[in-house]
Amino acid sequence: MEYAIVDIETTGGYASGSGITEIAILIHNGKTIIDRYQTLINPQVPIPIYIQALTGITDDMVCDSPDFGQVAEQVYKILEGRVFVAHNVNFDYSFVKHHLENAGYTLNAQKLCTVRLTRKIKPGLKSYSLGKLCDALKIPLTDRHRAEGDAQATAILFSRLLEWDTEGHITIMLGKKSKEQQLPPNLPHKDFEQLPHCPGVYYFKDQTGKVVYVGKAKNIRKRVSSHFTGHNPKPQRQHFLRSIYSIHYEICGTELIALLLEAVEIKRLWPVFNKAIKRQEPKFALYSYEDQNGYLHLEVGNHKKGLDNIHTFNLKTEALNLLFKMIRDFELHPGLCGFKSTITHEPKVQEPEIKVAELPPLEYNDRVLNAIEHLHLTMHSFIILDKGRNEDEQSCIWVENGCSYGFGYIEHYSDIKNVEEAKKSIKQYPATNYIMQLIYNYADRFPEKVVPF
Repeated sequence: MEYAIVDIETTGGYASGSGITEIAILIHNGKTIIDRYQTLINPQVPIPIYIQALTGITDDMVCDSPDFGQVAEQVYKILEGRVFVAHNVNFDYSFVKHHLENAGYTLNAQKLCTVRLTRKIKPGLKSYSLGKLCDALKIPLTDRHRAEGDAQATAILFSRLLEWDTEGHITIMLGKKSKEQQLPPNLPHKDFEQLPHCPGVYYFKDQTGKVVYVGKAKNIRKRVSSHFTGHNPKPQRQHFLRSIYSIHYEICGTELIALLLEAVEIKRLWPVFNKAIKRQEPKFALYSYEDQNGYLHLEVGNHKKGLDNIHTFNLKTEALNLLFKMIRDFELHPGLCGFKSTITHEPKVQEPEIKVAELPPLEYNDRVLNAIEHLHLTMHSFIILDKGRNEDEQSCIWVENGCSYGFGYIEHYSDIKNVEEAKKSIKQYPATNYIMQLIYNYADRFPEKVVPF
């Protein structure tokens, strides 16, 4: 077996939007270096000033060098049939694979990451960056941040790892069933191996222990694995993978519980890599306010965060239909109900026999308050009972007066007729419109799991 130890210098941090400025490949036969290849490459884009300062490679140095397409065939032939070895292998591999594909070559090589190998064979070191490892292990490192210098240091490190690998980690990592090389460079393999095959929520944490991503899954192990497959060259993925140092998880009885917990945790933690997740918020709401004469008004308007409301709605028609019903049932005055400014085609509403001027504010306001109280009382109260995390329990989602109270687990044979006692086992979580949508959609799909109270 031969190994191709690769290092590249680039114009940026992700393959699809950055070029390669230098590549070095050292061929290692398992004992020593037997061949080497190195060349500067014209990326055909300006090299950023900070990259020039870091690597020492300037635009003038590469202006007469070949572009990657001109060396692609040679690079492909060197790599073909050999194990691709690099320090943080997924970074170098993503660049080389992407630019080879642009030139018409498909690379599918086995990979070995010297970061992951060193973590296994020499655990407990303060840092596994190439520079810090060379200092700790007394490996000579010249021309730092140049492809050939870094590749040479990586080759020496790899030779030592081959000598130190008395437990056969390299053989295991190269096994067909091993997913070791798919994992982020800083994630211990044991963190992945301990993941269960069941519904739940998982948390990716950075070097400081801060949660950077929260996800839900029907099968935690399978879903986490899907994050690390493929070779997406975009910057978000590269930054994402480099940030993952550990995984924590929480088992849930059902996928619905996992969805609810995920929504709660994203809102609580707001992890940096969950930015793309959009939670649907209500568009309309029913509000009340008191005018200068002391009369309470009801008004349907756009939903505004931070502004207290009586109830929220996704559709304007839902809100207006409810408002008209409150007017009819409680003889509220249409002129104090604010629907004129919220609809284009105003339906005809029969005006109550009473005139608002004939009622003092306190008496009229009692009608409004009764209407609001009745609205809350007539909203559905129910629980959803489903699978628990084990055979001795069942999951329980608690909805009270149309609003989610919380969710959790109760004993399988709990007496749910004793509402207050059962409620003690439920953890209260803040309700959102998104959470209520999930619950109501599930209740509509599985009415046999809904228990009203």
